[in-house]
Amino acid sequence: MQMEHLKIQREGHVLIMTLDRKDKMNAFTPGMLHSLSEAFTWMEDNPEIRCGVLVAEGDHFTSGLDLEKVGPEVMNGKPLFGENKVDPVRTVGRHKTKPVVMAVKGYCLTVGVELILANDIAIAGENTLFGQIEIKRGIFPFGGATVRMPQRCGWGNAMRYLLTGDLFDAREALRIGLIQEITPHSPEDRAIELAGIIASQAPLGVYATLKSAYKSLHNESEALRDLVPAAMTLMQSSDAREGMMSFIERRSAKFTGE
Repeated sequence: MQMEHLKIQREGHVLIMTLDRKDKMNAFTPGMLHSLSEAFTWMEDNPEIRCGVLVAEGDHFTSGLDLEKVGPEVMNGKPLFGENKVDPVRTVGRHKTKPVVMAVKGYCLTVGVELILANDIAIAGENTLFGQIEIKRGIFPFGGATVRMPQRCGWGNAMRYLLTGDLFDAREALRIGLIQEITPHSPEDRAIELAGIIASQAPLGVYATLKSAYKSLHNESEALRDLVPAAMTLMQSSDAREGMMSFIERRSAKFTGE
């Protein structure tokens, strides 16, 4: 894969994706957006990868979109992500089925917040500042924040920041549920640790959990209806048998995803 300002590294069943434009505070160019989509797609299509991690080089996760470069493409209606590729902010195109853990620090603005909202677990350094600041630029968030921030953070909390563009710190992000942990140490190390724990679980169970949770956001009754049929399917898997045997034999399970 040809990557623009993005590095990928595989550690066991985990794919680590690293934003690498630190001289520009990891501001996203169109090429970076396409590269991230390529990496998410590769993760999705590779059966050996069970969980992803998204981190960044330098002192900041991202200052947001490089509007000088991205703005003209949006105005011309060009897709921000590759055709038939996984959309990392889950707005159009393919949606991922595997979990992604994020580690953020310094500035985490606009698309950085939307990546958190579109993915699954976020760890923040104590110095992180968040902001959905599009309103200050005469536009509005078009990567999913207007839909997902009210869902995750509550209507009032979402409107407090979407309508003012004010920055907020890691403690406030934790209070409103945007992030899940604050660490005084390396958020990258903690994110990789959590991804390793997730990747050690039964893959089919992890994917079914994520699918059910995503479905509940759009159609709760359908998600509830599908719980028992999905559980019946999982109970017929080799991993379910391995899980039962590991319990009986008092040992750690070794899951294969089958």
